[in-house]
Amino acid sequence: MQEVPDLIACEGCDALYERPRLRPREAAHCPRCGTLMERGWGRAHERMLPLTVACLILFAIANLFPIVEIQLQGLSSETTLVGAVVQLTHGGVSEVALLVLATTILFPLAQLCILFYLLVSITTRGVRPAGFNILVRAMQVLRPWGMIEVFLLGVLVAIVKLSGMARVIPGAALWAFMVLTVLLTAVLAFEPKAFWRIVFAREQAREDQTRP
Repeated sequence: MQEVPDLIACEGCDALYERPRLRPREAAHCPRCGTLMERGWGRAHERMLPLTVACLILFAIANLFPIVEIQLQGLSSETTLVGAVVQLTHGGVSEVALLVLATTILFPLAQLCILFYLLVSITTRGVRPAGFNILVRAMQVLRPWGMIEVFLLGVLVAIVKLSGMARVIPGAALWAFMVLTVLLTAVLAFEPKAFWRIVFAREQAREDQTRP
């Protein structure tokens, strides 16, 4: 029986090519339009699991502890990110509150939870988990909407401006957000479509072992 070639389509110009064999950190670009088609991730998914766990822990700290404490004329005030969302809602800007809630809490948390679920199933058990297709697509859709780094930048700008009028003490959540932003950059750089290659490779390996 003739072997079917493993083809890959360019997302930029729809050209078909035979899938290249890439070493870790190598990349394949379309010779026609230059679009990135494939990366060589190697066993990078195994390193993603502890980083994802660290992100979830930092995410909990960032949302449970105060971001900053402001002291002015003997009075002090501090709030968490969730508290800031509540204050925005009470202040009559529900649309802004909903946007902050979605882009800094719900969407990043959903990405991390999906990533953790997929990595645990694939890395530790070597099987395709339930809902694999939907979850990988959901990760791809959610990627542009996680904006923790934008929120952190806004907080830092606000701290600089407020420091001239009051004493601003960074809270545990602010430091957690800083570290979380760095780790998220590394974790979310892992492309969701790489999960398909990992799963197919393992399923093919199992088929080859059972084939007489």
